[in-house]
Amino acid sequence: QIQLVESGGGLVQPGGSLKLSCRASGFTFHTYTMKWYRQATDKEREWVATIDETGSETNYRDSVKGRFTISRDNAKNTMYLQMNSLKPEDTAVYYCHAPTVIVTPRKISDYWGRGTRVTVSS
Repeated sequence: QIQLVESGGGLVQPGGSLKLSCRASGFTFHTYTMKWYRQATDKEREWVATIDETGSETNYRDSVKGRFTISRDNAKNTMYLQMNSLKPEDTAVYYCHAPTVIVTPRKISDYWGRGTRVTVSS
């Protein structure tokens, strides 16, 4: 059973910090690139950050550069998103994404977690 479970969301004031976690199971986590996405109410889901299988290469959308840090601990099958200097516009449900998991010798699928809600408000 392939599963991604996010945690760590909550309510935080502007300028505050949160650290999100994504725990993966059911596949060889350490061999796959992983991503974070987010979706605000009534908006399209948007990409936030990407990390390669070892954590040596990362990419971020412009609006979070310098504030967010994506990381992973392959020994724990877990990916993280450290979010600092949070702004109201960061309010969204944040989703963990595994885009290209080989689930059988001839099948590749993408997987999503159920999301964790982040609300930035005073």
